[in-house]
Amino acid sequence: MTINLKSGLTAGLMLLFMSFSLHAEWVEKRSFTTQDFELFNGQTLAEVKVGWQAYGELNEARDNVILITHFFSGNSHVAGQYEADGAIGYWDAIVGPGKAIDTDRFYVISVDTLVNQEPHNPKVITTGPATINPETNAPYGLDFPVVTIRDFVNVQKALLDELGIENLHAVIGASMGSLQAIDWAAAYPEKVERMVSVIGMAQADPWTVLNLQQWAEPILADPNWNKGDYYDAETPLNGLQQALMQISLQAMHPDIINATFPDHETLAEGPLHNIQSYHSEVNWLRERAAERALYADANHVLYLVRANQLFIAGMQEDLRSGLEPIQARSLFMPATNDLLLRPAMARKAHELLQELGKESQYLEIEGSWGHLDGIMSIESRAQELKEFLQ
Repeated sequence: MTINLKSGLTAGLMLLFMSFSLHAEWVEKRSFTTQDFELFNGQTLAEVKVGWQAYGELNEARDNVILITHFFSGNSHVAGQYEADGAIGYWDAIVGPGKAIDTDRFYVISVDTLVNQEPHNPKVITTGPATINPETNAPYGLDFPVVTIRDFVNVQKALLDELGIENLHAVIGASMGSLQAIDWAAAYPEKVERMVSVIGMAQADPWTVLNLQQWAEPILADPNWNKGDYYDAETPLNGLQQALMQISLQAMHPDIINATFPDHETLAEGPLHNIQSYHSEVNWLRERAAERALYADANHVLYLVRANQLFIAGMQEDLRSGLEPIQARSLFMPATNDLLLRPAMARKAHELLQELGKESQYLEIEGSWGHLDGIMSIESRAQELKEFLQ
């Protein structure tokens, strides 16, 4: 399928970032609810409700399950379509009959995370600050407790427990999904046979914490944020849009941006004469962010940022201790040109696992998309992934 570069980039940003396929399976969103959910920090949520999707058939032994954990601005729509003209799942290129993650063989599950970025998306089911607090009959706002990647993992485990699934053939995730994948292997080592970390890391270092904070700052600076209390007032739309612009831009490499705007005019007439006029690429990114902001929630972005900032695989005091319990065969697939979660971060976890006597493989995804190569270029590593899963 031939894709115009700019339209392809736009479509990628709209799902951050979907793949393209001529033949996608139809899929439905399901809902899971659990009560009195205890969080990693000791607090409790009276009710947690999340959406999930499944592909393929669960075998009689219930041992053919692959869990796919999604990225920061994604959701459980990993493959297929909801309807004929609906969006295609972001990893449709590698998830489906006969593909690298073969749904003729595996039962593939994906779950919307807690505090999903898009609680207003009709295709997303999530619990977070925008959810009604049963004690007050109003949105939680900042009364919602801080959540961690481990809490995302434990919600997924609660769903699997309800389905009677005790073990995972593999857990696979990209970006924030990779954090969940490696924490699954550390938290429940006896349940995970294989772990695949795509464009990921095992610990948020100081640079990454600060980088993530840049996604939060525009929201915090928006006077309409009002310390998270805006659900009955003007929403902090300006701050949210600026945050989404930063998230989108940092996920891409300069090469793909520059190639998308080959006719860029440095001395464009508008910006040259009017400080309120902007280059076409600025307008383009703003428009994409405005589209995404319709579904997003500012507080949810803040909580997602914090969950990523708090991450260390195994949720121990140091990374070595956190990785020590892992029994799964591991595969790390960073993107060579990733400027957001640099390959060195994945390599550090891979080498530490090897030092601990664990089985771990490492290979990079080549491409021009930067961080997004984990979505847009993943098919280039489909054969290696397929072999690893076998």
